[in-house]
Amino acid sequence: MARYRKYDKEFKLQAAGLVAVQGYSYREASERLGVSAWSIRDWVRKYRNSGELPPETESQPEVDQVKELRKENSRLKMENEILKKAAAYFAKEFL
Repeated sequence: MARYRKYDKEFKLQAAGLVAVQGYSYREASERLGVSAWSIRDWVRKYRNSGELPPETESQPEVDQVKELRKENSRLKMENEILKKAAAYFAKEFL
């Protein structure tokens, strides 16, 4: 028999804020928090309707910016790993 977890309003609002304000996808937020994507989707809808989260149209520029920054961050991480490997390779040649 499955046990259902109860979450307080603060947790639900912060989880919904990950999607509505910070630009996470429902799947990303659910994986980070260990909550189903359907629950987060329901919380986003609930808190947008109540006015506790901004409507979907208001947060779009911020969402686009966050997505672009995440893309740039992953590119920079990849470049950093390449540079680390190159530095290790050249350091090994000199030793």
